[in-house]
Amino acid sequence: MNEERIVTVQASLRDRGIDALLVSVGSDLPYLTGYRAMPLERITALVVPSVGEAALFVPELEAPRVETSIEVRPWGETDDPFDRIAAALPGDGIIATGDQMWASFLIAFQNRLPGARFVDAEPLMAPLRMIKDEDEIAALRDAGHAVDGVADHLSTVRFSGRTEREMSRIVSDLVLASGHETVSFAIVAAGKNGASPHHEASDQIIEPGDAVVVDFGGRVRGYGSDTTRMYCVGEVPDGFEEAYAVLERAQRAAVESVRPGTTAEAIDAAARSIISDAGYGEFFIHRTGHGIGLDAHEQPYIVQGNAEPIRPGMAFSIEPGIYVPDRWGMRIEDIVVATRDGVERLNRSSRELRIVE
Repeated sequence: MNEERIVTVQASLRDRGIDALLVSVGSDLPYLTGYRAMPLERITALVVPSVGEAALFVPELEAPRVETSIEVRPWGETDDPFDRIAAALPGDGIIATGDQMWASFLIAFQNRLPGARFVDAEPLMAPLRMIKDEDEIAALRDAGHAVDGVADHLSTVRFSGRTEREMSRIVSDLVLASGHETVSFAIVAAGKNGASPHHEASDQIIEPGDAVVVDFGGRVRGYGSDTTRMYCVGEVPDGFEEAYAVLERAQRAAVESVRPGTTAEAIDAAARSIISDAGYGEFFIHRTGHGIGLDAHEQPYIVQGNAEPIRPGMAFSIEPGIYVPDRWGMRIEDIVVATRDGVERLNRSSRELRIVE
């Protein structure tokens, strides 16, 4: 698979008149090599020329754990890796650079290759990574089904009297127990904290009457899960059920709108129009979704202004929300993948409001 992806990238480089691709830390690297580098001050870099053999430069101490079909060129602790990598790049050509490369690394290459022109690699890599193959979709499906089990299990857990931070640890432990290799995040936001979509779990104690946003995910075989479910402790806050019914309709409509040929912004509009028509438009303060794969957030972004047509194999979240400051917040999130004739939900757990102790 690595060789096929390298060949595809090289063809795209030639089509775009680019002489080489240079990527370091970030998900372009495992996509092309199968190896995810640790984000170290010791540079790991993949060089893919438009014609010729690709090479992966790695710190010598990291080389034993690298498994890839790409040629590996270790560099020693006292070597200058930038000199070695620069020698494999065109000195006066156009070099597409991975968008997650550290600025200090890029500056080092610019100093060594003053005649080269560096351009953003995202327009090259994003169209390739947006379309998932069968193995990628299988990993995403397994990840999604695993966190479904976590969402269901949480319905049996006592929330009341625990802090958000304690509940976040419980969620993280359940994600790992479900078969995930890592936990990416475990947001637990109770009461008015739920109005902050990316609230960081705190020492606030969860109390009866709190609505609790639980948003969590991790990685299975390198690919992400990401789901949000809503829990209310004992009783439902005033006005919450009415808003939640609107949110359920909006999320369902957005999912049902997914099909090849529709646009990302049309999916956003399917959810947003229902929320706005019900009078909650000002409280829906983020995009409807984001792509998912090797990164938790990647293209395509499901947002107004993105006219990207949906194609089979695209995987992304559908996660409308309503956030009322100083009162509560709510979000429903599923990962979906576009098929040849519609859509597959990768999350199958109930989206109903769950009442817990």
